[in-house]
Amino acid sequence: MENKLSSPKGSGKALIPLFVFLGLYVVSGLYNMAQGVPMPFYEFPSPIALGVGIVVAFFMTKGSITEKFDIFCGGMARPTLLLMIIIFLLAGAFASICTATGARDSVVNFGLSLVPAKYMIPGIFVVSCFFGTATGTAAGTVSALVPIAASIADAAGLSIPLAVGSVIAGGQFGDNLSMISDTTIAATRSQHCGMKDKFHMNFLVSLPAAVITIVLLMVFAQPETVTAVEVGDYSIIKILPYFVVMILALLGMDVLITLMIGVAMTSVIGIVMNSMSIFELAQAAYTGFTDMTQSVYICLLIGGLSAMVTHNGGIEWLIAKLRTFIKGRKSAEMGIAVMVMATDICLANNTVAIIVSGPIARDISEEFKVDPRKSAALLDIFACIWQGVLPYMGSLTIAVNLTAAALPDYVLDPAELFGCVWYVWILAIFGILNIFFPYADGRARKNPWNWEYDCPESEVEKKKQELAAEAANQ
Repeated sequence: MENKLSSPKGSGKALIPLFVFLGLYVVSGLYNMAQGVPMPFYEFPSPIALGVGIVVAFFMTKGSITEKFDIFCGGMARPTLLLMIIIFLLAGAFASICTATGARDSVVNFGLSLVPAKYMIPGIFVVSCFFGTATGTAAGTVSALVPIAASIADAAGLSIPLAVGSVIAGGQFGDNLSMISDTTIAATRSQHCGMKDKFHMNFLVSLPAAVITIVLLMVFAQPETVTAVEVGDYSIIKILPYFVVMILALLGMDVLITLMIGVAMTSVIGIVMNSMSIFELAQAAYTGFTDMTQSVYICLLIGGLSAMVTHNGGIEWLIAKLRTFIKGRKSAEMGIAVMVMATDICLANNTVAIIVSGPIARDISEEFKVDPRKSAALLDIFACIWQGVLPYMGSLTIAVNLTAAALPDYVLDPAELFGCVWYVWILAIFGILNIFFPYADGRARKNPWNWEYDCPESEVEKKKQELAAEAANQ
């Protein structure tokens, strides 16, 4: 493969459109925060900020307007990007139909029914982990569980900030690992690796962090007096599609087929158990599509903008600059982690941070031979760290507002949650440990990445057959 950094070219000026986008988004968010606006970083929609950056890119790019549009549209029409959008839409439909059929509530109540009262806070964390993994959304986990967790903590005399923080942390665990999470989809698609392979590596980093968190919560978060907690009804049948989707994804089935099976199963359950009509299911699926609208817009616009920035030499220049402190594979991995964390701090959205950082991470991965399964895991892990910490992040803002709604006489200061998301801090430690002491990379080392065919060694023959079939059809 040609060494992309052997003769640093490009131009730092080409990154101006990207900085315009980031600047608009960050400055508007900080302004709204100073004004006391709820969820300040969501007041100025990121697709609009991207649009301004794109206009700047058009002015900076040489050539006719047709040539500029060809570059822009070519970036939006990349097959990997369009496939990621289809997966987003299917994931949204699955989540929405599950909510409409009551599967989401069943997951919550089933989990809480298994938790002894004296271990309620560690139980809340475990339920949040499971719920986040099943549904693929940290914000959805917070929205569903914070009112329950806050009310339980208040009634049982537990620490309310710790109960709410445990929900936020559990949501990040699930969002980080779930096969239908938009962060997982964005990370794996941008790095050209399979979800199952990324999951195995990611899981070995996340699991010890979660286990240590559970142990600490069991030791330090027990109530002085035990109060019984009332749990709602649940249906194992309604929970079944979540298990099926996770199992099929872990077995290596294509995520598109997996999600289609999940949607079909949930729809049948909705018709049989809830007497839902085809029209109601169609409306629920469409609601799931619209819930993913912003992610779709961002994918398309970022794809076009990144193509123009790359055409103008911005990415080449950035990677050349990164090389001044990247001396090898470990420092390249650390560079990917720092880059996605910095982007997430600016954007307050881990999915967008991964979409923005993904192409650069892929280039770094190719240059320094960082296994794409590892770079995908790094993107997903470190994009979620600040989501559970900084007060302007969506999950924390939602959590504070929902706690106030559930407990009108209690005021939760976002700063109190800083020290209550124990899992997030422990995850950061294990993420860094795995960079310098790659204990979670064993499976990847046994099946190394083949850079010539851009796949694991075990899949080279299959890739050769696919390439031969494509050549024969042309």
